[in-house]
Amino acid sequence: MELWKRICSETTTEINLLAENWKYLLTGLVFQYLHGLAARGVHYFHRPGPTLQDVGFFLLPELGQDKAYISETLFSSIFISFALWTFHPFILKSRKIYTVLIWCRVLAFLSGSQLLRIITFYSTQLPGPNYHCREGSKLATLPRPDSVLEVLLINFPRGVLYGCGDLIFSSHMIFTLVFVRTYQKYGTRRSIKQLGWLLAVIQSLLIVASRKHYTVDVVVAWYTVNLVVFFIDKKLPELPDRSIAAASLLPLSTKDRDSRTKEENHKLLNGNSGDPGDRRQRTQVNGKIMDDGNTLHADSAMNGA
Repeated sequence: MELWKRICSETTTEINLLAENWKYLLTGLVFQYLHGLAARGVHYFHRPGPTLQDVGFFLLPELGQDKAYISETLFSSIFISFALWTFHPFILKSRKIYTVLIWCRVLAFLSGSQLLRIITFYSTQLPGPNYHCREGSKLATLPRPDSVLEVLLINFPRGVLYGCGDLIFSSHMIFTLVFVRTYQKYGTRRSIKQLGWLLAVIQSLLIVASRKHYTVDVVVAWYTVNLVVFFIDKKLPELPDRSIAAASLLPLSTKDRDSRTKEENHKLLNGNSGDPGDRRQRTQVNGKIMDDGNTLHADSAMNGA
């Protein structure tokens, strides 16, 4: 019963936030489609060729086509785990974030990084190192589209899984680093934060070992995404503190209202106005509450000095 009340209460709060911020969420989701459309479009320009020399290819053994699923499995685990964490306020008592507001930030980070990615991979098309992008593969090039609709539909999900040409920089690393950085700031468990960064490093190595990207695609993602998140985060308003904002977002019950009134009266009787800016110790003299600065004068007056 208590869990159901918590879910209903959180749903009401999130609906109010969604009504105020739906434009930002919709813009971010639309840009996800535009990013997929751009990645599909560059495939038409892709020309397979010899795999470029790459230091990562020399250092990391090739996993092979039969083990390419390993990196995708890890990425899916990171994605699903982060998504579930963003919805934990609906279930858990200890909560620091609002689901709607955290996704507004995440989509802003993703869109900023993806915009730079689109500009980069359209500037220079490299021969893809992935198996389906190499010479001799039927998937390495796309025939001229028969209609605009064929391009707009991006052949989902096959067109996303077997794309070529959208190399610099890695889209998988964009999502991974945005998720890890977001939890680093708003998560509460230190061990999970450390695990997140470790998984990001492992993800980087697996991408190169699977020959899905060149090493430069992963390296560029590491510093570009972190810089994008840093600067966009500076521009965005900070998430409200739930302990303060909850009072304005959720209606108070009669019991909560009476409890808050008693608490405020208790603070007044003990000389604490509740103002965090006024932390001076107070002393009561002859029924009057006086600040530390006036205590000496009061004592002097009482002793006739």
